Amino acid sequence: MSKLKDVYRSMRRWLIHATRRPRVGHVQLGDLNRLTPISRDWGFDRGQAIDRLYIERFVTAYADDIRGEVLEVSNNEYTIRYGGSKVARSDVLHPDDGNPRATIVADLAVPNPGLEGRFDCIICTQTLQLIYEVRSAVTQLHRWLKPGGVALVSVPGISQISREDMQQTGDYWRFTGAAVRRMFDEEFGEGAAEIEVLGNVLAATAFLHGMAAGEFDEGDLLEKDPQFQMLTTARAVKQKSL
Repeated sequence: MSKLKDVYRSMRRWLIHATRRPRVGHVQLGDLNRLTPISRDWGFDRGQAIDRLYIERFVTAYADDIRGEVLEVSNNEYTIRYGGSKVARSDVLHPDDGNPRATIVADLAVPNPGLEGRFDCIICTQTLQLIYEVRSAVTQLHRWLKPGGVALVSVPGISQISREDMQQTGDYWRFTGAAVRRMFDEEFGEGAAEIEVLGNVLAATAFLHGMAAGEFDEGDLLEKDPQFQMLTTARAVKQKSL
């Protein structure tokens, strides 16, 4: 009986190997069979970067939050595009004076009493991975908001390293949705942040190679597979005092 079982297992393994599509060892990698990416510029040289597709859909969904006094990191592109006339004042945060668009030169990870309780909305996209003291940065996001204010945040999960940022300030982290949930729950309060994980194996592979969103069916890129967390977004609200 044991010999029959062994024969059955051997036949079953052979059948799986022979009928699986594509068969083991017969995957056609085509243009991806290479040791260098198709683009090192995130796909911007080919069109819209895939992570920007996710980020802009996220910011569009919460455009009503971009109002009053708004702080955005590095530039105020999203503040202007999505806030429009709802914005009373637009500030740009940068950690040093090398950015001519900056109106506030400060380190997001360092307490700054002059900025506490100042903003109705903070837009912080693809930034926290560049800050070693990331937990402190989340704390400052919370402190700098007015009660009822909203932080719109995105962080990478699967991506290239930013060569420019690595040379200038460092590129330290990649995040899972669980990590983002825990950081924002601990700082803003449990349930104060809406967390969404985006990406799938196709989107992640294409993004690593620097292919553009326009080279794929948008519906395929928007399909979610939590095993391939390419990007996580968080909309975090600072609770009003009782």
